[in-house]
Formats: sequence, C-alpha cells, structure tokens
Amino acid sequence: MSIEHYENFPVASWLCPSRLRPAVAAIYHFARTADDLADEGDAGPAERHADLQAYRADLQAVAGGLAPSERWRAAVFTPLAPVLRQYALPLPLLHDLLDAFEQDLHQARYADRVELLDYCRRSANPIGRLLLHLYDINDPLALRRSDAICSALQLINFWQDFSRDGPRGRVYAPDTDLAQHRVSHADLLACRDSPVARALIQDLCAWAEALMLEGAPLVQQIPGRAGWELRLVVQGGLRILEKIKAMQFASLKQRPALTALDAPVLLWRALRMNGGRT
Repeated sequence: MSIEHYENFPVASWLCPSRLRPAVAAIYHFARTADDLADEGDAGPAERHADLQAYRADLQAVAGGLAPSERWRAAVFTPLAPVLRQYALPLPLLHDLLDAFEQDLHQARYADRVELLDYCRRSANPIGRLLLHLYDINDPLALRRSDAICSALQLINFWQDFSRDGPRGRVYAPDTDLAQHRVSHADLLACRDSPVARALIQDLCAWAEALMLEGAPLVQQIPGRAGWELRLVVQGGLRILEKIKAMQFASLKQRPALTALDAPVLLWRALRMNGGRT
C-alpha cells in the first residue's frame, strides 16, 4: 500500500475482510477528502476553513438522516451514510479528524510533546479507534495500544516529511525539542541540514519508535487477517524510521519512502512478530 495521504493506515486492502471493505473505504474517503480540503490546491486559509465548515455541516446532516449538499454527496457521504447507521460509528471521532484539519490552517508549531500528542489524538488516533469499532473491539488496553500506534505513525510521517513541511511553513518538531538541540524554527522551515538538526531528528525518531513498540502488542489482540494487516502497518512505520537512520537522520534533505523492494522485508518481519516484539 502506498497512498500519499494516510499512507500508513490500512485502507480496504486484500487483507481486510470483504464484509468490512465498504466501511473502511468510506471512512478513508471521508478523512482523505477532508485532508485534501485542508492541504491541497491553491485555496487560501479562509476558503479552506469555509470548505471544512461546509463539510462538517454535511456530516451532521447525514448523521441526522438528512441529505448532504451535492458537492461531496456521491464521493463521500452516500457511501458513508449507511456505514454510520449500520455500525453506529462514534460521531465525535469523525469530528475530531475535522478539528485537526482545521487546526492545521492556523497552527504551524507546537510548544512541547504533550501539545503535539494532543494534535495526534485528533489527527490520527480516531482512525485506529474507528477501525477497532468495526471489529467490535473496545477494551481500554486495545484502545490505548491503538492510540500509541496511530500517534507513532503520525509522528513518523512528520519526521519523514521535514523536506515537505518546511516549504509549507509547518514545523511539527516541538519547541522544547528545538531548544534542547539548539535548532531554530527558521532552520527547519528552510530545511537546513546540520549535525544538531540530525541529532534532533534522531531524538524524535527514538520517541516515535518507543511509542510504536508500546502499541505493537495490539497485533496479538486483533484476530485473523486484520491482525496481519496491523503487523504490516507497524512494520511499515518502523521501516521508515530505519530508512531515516540509514540516511544518518538527514530527512531535512531527502524524504525516505517505502518501495516495492521493502515488501519482502515487511512480510518477513510481520511473520516474526511475537507478542508485539519485532
């Protein structure tokens, strides 16, 4: 799986049970479209905000049994409406995603790791919780582990995307980490590679890896094909961190990515996972 947005999340792949593929695809397209409204094209912040508000209004309409507007009806809300009803999807999780996308329109930096994880709580964790909901898994330990995996995936995507986010005016590395490593906000915006910047990225990658390993035992709680899907997701995130390390943490200069050549490695490592260990 290689998708520009939500590339680290399972999206109706061949490992997903066929009965759940329409639901997973509907959730994915809802999130993907909202992400594009916030991030793609040439629209200014005011127009993006208005679009997201209209999108939220359509979600509310569909959740209330009303017709959405024409703009996203066929692509998003017609497939999402029956999924909302059939699975009683927790609506606050979908609103959390929209909150995060709106936050991206006005917040370009984060004070500390706590604040960044709160963003991940809304930008990434709802996806994992929605997928667990489809599988009727809702015990607190599974939810905590899912949150850890999803937050780790979001952080890995940030550390993978330094060379893209800088030109967009965004810095996701927390200010406290920047200060600790004596790297400036302007350095990251300009994608200035340096020994101190690489030390910062190394530290951030270690944080993401620890979070991923904290959540990895969830693979033992997910049955059947979904558990294997999750193994590949976890290993995909860890593989990106491995690639950042192999390039000596120079992701300000170059964006590492998974390719078809990584597939055998991911499959082998997924097979070897035991109790969440890699």
